Amino acid sequence: MVKSGMVSPKYQRRIIDDELDELALSLPAISLDGIKGVGKTSTARARARTVRELDDPAVRELLSADENRVITGEPPILLDEWTEWPRSWDLVRHAVDDGAQPGTFMLTGSANPAGRIHSGAGRIVSLRMRPMTLPERGVTQPTVNLAELLKGVPQVDGDTELVLDDLIELICRSGLPGAPHVGGWRPVQAFLDGYLDRLFDHEIEIVGGRRRQSVLLRQWATANAAATATTASYEKLRDAASPGESDKPARQTAAGYRELLSRLWLLDPVNAWLPVNAPLKRLAQAPKHFLTDPAFAARLLRLTPDRLRRDAEQHASLIGQLWESLAAMSVRVFAQRSSADVWHLRTQGGEHEVDLIVEGEDGALVAIEVKLRSPIEAREVRHLHWLREQLGPDRLVASVVLTAGQHAYTRADGVHVVPLALLGA
Repeated sequence: MVKSGMVSPKYQRRIIDDELDELALSLPAISLDGIKGVGKTSTARARARTVRELDDPAVRELLSADENRVITGEPPILLDEWTEWPRSWDLVRHAVDDGAQPGTFMLTGSANPAGRIHSGAGRIVSLRMRPMTLPERGVTQPTVNLAELLKGVPQVDGDTELVLDDLIELICRSGLPGAPHVGGWRPVQAFLDGYLDRLFDHEIEIVGGRRRQSVLLRQWATANAAATATTASYEKLRDAASPGESDKPARQTAAGYRELLSRLWLLDPVNAWLPVNAPLKRLAQAPKHFLTDPAFAARLLRLTPDRLRRDAEQHASLIGQLWESLAAMSVRVFAQRSSADVWHLRTQGGEHEVDLIVEGEDGALVAIEVKLRSPIEAREVRHLHWLREQLGPDRLVASVVLTAGQHAYTRADGVHVVPLALLGA
């Protein structure tokens, strides 16, 4: 049985480790899900005492003689890249049914394969792992925690030395642990290009696609990248993914491409908030489009830090979209630690919209607007004030503007202004 906090002393802890410490005390099997290279294996290996590397043909050959070897050994038992041998999922599920103890199994996989025999519901708990936030990269020290905001903290403060140019660089460099985090841009470009090539040319087969779909899949990914932080319709995405083509793909075909990208964990949309117990009417239902890492969107659009900084006015809209993508990814990592959900809100006519809504387990809400610059003007918080009027302060416990500024403070109207660099779990 795994004990809380039992990790390798050389391992750099992630925010998700606090969740694993807690869940492993009660749950027999946990699956770490997320895009390839996000750090699932390193996190799981830091805890495991038995490792089964299922992407190794020699290991799979051994298991063909005795498949039960995969679930035997000193726990915690890690089934690394279980998607390479999907039968392992069912063996773990049956072991849980037979009474496996808490903390016995961890599974990691970089793709959600087609044809999984059983969902694992009630036996294997899935935990989403996302790229590293700014605190996890070691470039910032949080002074404001989302968990405290969900409790209605009255004041915030703190300062950071990071400015917008620094943050543009951090967006483009990626939050994947293996990405080059120091040095020039050329190694980062080579890393991201190689990563995306591998994803579209090879990983696609694991999720039930075909290699000949690689170009089309890249086009749809690029269309989603251009639609980052928007609720662009299917028609707009389709047109962007098939420029110059008179015979556009059918909706079912487009849905197939989206399904493949989702199975690769490349898409990470934020769904619309549709509360059943709030006095809000005529809310839009379309999700906001995001890729798992804003660096993927920047690279697919052939954007570099120098280009974005040099032509800041020309690319102001794209910078804002990428900035919101980093903010959304970070807030979701922090919210997951508090078992909170993240949504967005928009009325059907577009009269009111709030970039992110964080909903805690107890129903407490934090409304977040994402802005690049500060100081914040009155018009930039009007939607936050509208939502507070609709819900009341007992339900909406905090209103926040996330910025690329350097100072955290609370305005006279109660709205917290927080640099993303200072936000933590």
